[in-house]
Amino acid sequence: MKVLISAAGTGGHINPAIAIANKIKQENKTAQITFVGTNHGLENDLVPRAGYELKTVDLPFGISRQISITNIKKILQTLKSYKDVKKIIKEFKPDLVIGTGGFICGPVFMVASKNKIPTVLHESNSYPGLIVKMLSKKVDLILTGFEDAKKRLPKAKKVVVTGTPTKIKNLKLNEVQKNEIKVKLEFNTKLPLVLIFAGSQGAEIINKTLINIIKNKINENYQIMWAAGPKQYDKIKEELENNNININNIKNVKIVPYIYNMEDVLNSCDLVVARSGAMTITEIAKVGKPAIFIPLAIAAENHQEFNARVLQNQKAAEIILEKELNENILNEKINNIIKDKSKLQQMGENAKKIDIQDVEDKIYKEISKVIK
Repeated sequence: MKVLISAAGTGGHINPAIAIANKIKQENKTAQITFVGTNHGLENDLVPRAGYELKTVDLPFGISRQISITNIKKILQTLKSYKDVKKIIKEFKPDLVIGTGGFICGPVFMVASKNKIPTVLHESNSYPGLIVKMLSKKVDLILTGFEDAKKRLPKAKKVVVTGTPTKIKNLKLNEVQKNEIKVKLEFNTKLPLVLIFAGSQGAEIINKTLINIIKNKINENYQIMWAAGPKQYDKIKEELENNNININNIKNVKIVPYIYNMEDVLNSCDLVVARSGAMTITEIAKVGKPAIFIPLAIAAENHQEFNARVLQNQKAAEIILEKELNENILNEKINNIIKDKSKLQQMGENAKKIDIQDVEDKIYKEISKVIK
């Protein structure tokens, strides 16, 4: 069996694709899997690192709806990419094409459909992206991470809710085990721990808010574990130094570029403050944590806010829109949640209600039906 997997851009597209590839290899040892992506996305690091071949095409980041010289160049570049995709598909001769997101799915699925190759799309967000909606009539099957997404694809041939694959697992830690992790992280076990992150790129508006919380020392009731993002860490360090604050010596706060043991930290923290990408929603539901979401305002189709509403509707999360965000509002929301232990616990239990078990098994089962 030969499988071509189309995924590009962000970890939210690429990591589920790798998880699906791993499941296929686990179930079918002789399967040949090749990825196709762009020559500038995160797939160029993550896919080879996972041990898979990556074919790339020169595709722009995206085409806006405005008429401009730049946009015309992008359209011409996109048309050229069809020729590259045709060549890849002709040479590889896949039995199945799977896509998990990114603009690359457009040309790949159009070529696959024209050649009558079975096609499967996976949509992790609760609000399907433009490409998924455009392709929904043509693909044989769409798999979704949320029930809400299924409702928003009325013209699709077939939609099945499978959930989204994630490496994060619910460790089902007791209080003693949670405290052991907090001690290793050099935190006080008597104060609630708030985990804050905004993806690998970081987020300036969130960073500014947290810097103001630190400068004003208003987080006396809770501790902060803050993954600032590798690209933002040095800027934050400099900003704090300008205010005579040593980034390595802040009371109740630990700032790092990246959290490598995220599974441990996520399972042991008391509250999460984060963006609301599909993978973040999936992981928070998996471990059952209360959350405060700050959706990315410029996200395509405003999908991050739709994602956040999924858990808000379950009474598992609260939302602060970017235009409302400041240090006082964030600090007040954190305090209102952490001061009530029963509320913390109930929000966490509510989050688990949208968690889907055996995701990879469900996905493989549906893929197998399409190939047959």
